[in-house]
Amino acid sequence: MFESLSDKLDNALHVLKGHGQITEVNVAETLKEVRRALVDADVNYKIAKEFTTTVKEKALGQDVLTALKPGQMMVKLVKDELTQLMGGDAEGINLSGNPSVILMSGLQGSGKTTFSGKLANYLKTKKAKKPLLVACDVYRPAAINQLHVVGDQVGVEVFSDEGNQDPVAISKAAIAHAKANGHNVVIIDTAGRLAVDEAMMTEIANIHSAIQPQETLFVVDSMTGQDAVNTAKAFNDRLNFDGVILTKLDGDTRGGAAISIKSVVNKPIKFIGTGEKMDAIDVFYPSRMADRILGMGDVVSLVERAQEQYDEEEARKLQKKIAKNEFGFDDFLSQLQQIKKMGSMKDLMGMIPGAGKMLKDVEIDDDAFKPIEAIIHSMTPEERSKPSVINASRKKRIGKGSGTSVQQVNQLLKQFNQMSKMMKMMQGGGGRKMMQMMKGMK
Repeated sequence: MFESLSDKLDNALHVLKGHGQITEVNVAETLKEVRRALVDADVNYKIAKEFTTTVKEKALGQDVLTALKPGQMMVKLVKDELTQLMGGDAEGINLSGNPSVILMSGLQGSGKTTFSGKLANYLKTKKAKKPLLVACDVYRPAAINQLHVVGDQVGVEVFSDEGNQDPVAISKAAIAHAKANGHNVVIIDTAGRLAVDEAMMTEIANIHSAIQPQETLFVVDSMTGQDAVNTAKAFNDRLNFDGVILTKLDGDTRGGAAISIKSVVNKPIKFIGTGEKMDAIDVFYPSRMADRILGMGDVVSLVERAQEQYDEEEARKLQKKIAKNEFGFDDFLSQLQQIKKMGSMKDLMGMIPGAGKMLKDVEIDDDAFKPIEAIIHSMTPEERSKPSVINASRKKRIGKGSGTSVQQVNQLLKQFNQMSKMMKMMQGGGGRKMMQMMKGMK
């Protein structure tokens, strides 16, 4: 996510981050490189120019040149302006109304149907809502079937009327069904087209007028860059939607759509799609995204994801086991499962300050844990609870049973021992020793 832009901005700000002399001239040169980086990321030239002009005016107006740490102040200014450009504060979703009606709009191929399922899953699991998905795409082959598949994946009912070709009538019937069956959110998936056309605009405008939704969301593929921004403007001019959903942001190394769409349509980005799984949805926080773009990570989001998987009772049990040197591979496996629930490894690593830059050329496969899991599952209960009993013949058997090598078994045992010692040190407060050990771990 934003890999290319992050690298270019880092290079542009490199001079100012150092301890050399900072002058009005090299501030201007640096901001010229920042502008070039933004344009390369598919940000509109006018927006990029206004952005760097604002940063320059603020930098010279706040005596950045004579500050104790001018480089850091300059980076903060860029970060603050990026945050404002992307919307400032996070915007929540409007769930007033009984039921709350959410109308999804966008072009064909933008990921609208899949995101409708993700949003339903988010509202069900995070907001304790009972959503209803509504299939109003009466044109695209298998569109209704696709929404049913998505609904089954997340355990949400799908309302459809396959004999009916009138999206307005289907929408009204769905809302009546929701009221009668206790659904407090209705998510209407409408038809898209390959390009903006009058028929599509008229149809969705008619649905909007008939049902008066609490939220009208425009779904756009972030990887289309400036085209995404232009399409959003065309939709907003006709529909006056409430917010933007950016899909496929995990594959967008440039980030132009995320940065410039708010200033063009003056509507907030409300959610982003960060992967293919049905839980790969995040509320869009402009300040956190600015941090990630500038390589500062996103520790707050990382902690929030960890807290969602955190079980206080299990943590207490684990603490006791670590204190008694009883931490085993079953416990280790349980921890791995919790990490996997937090999201893709590449995404999680990108939230750790500095890690994204270190691992930019490293491919982190979501299946990276599979060999580890296979090795652990090939162990006997005794071996999992007391790893010290694993000798050479047992290693050979475990490797054969898991489809791995003895070397891989050895490597896992070594890392497990290091991690166990580190956990023990964390409880005992041995910070310096732990830091030395971490340097030696992969």
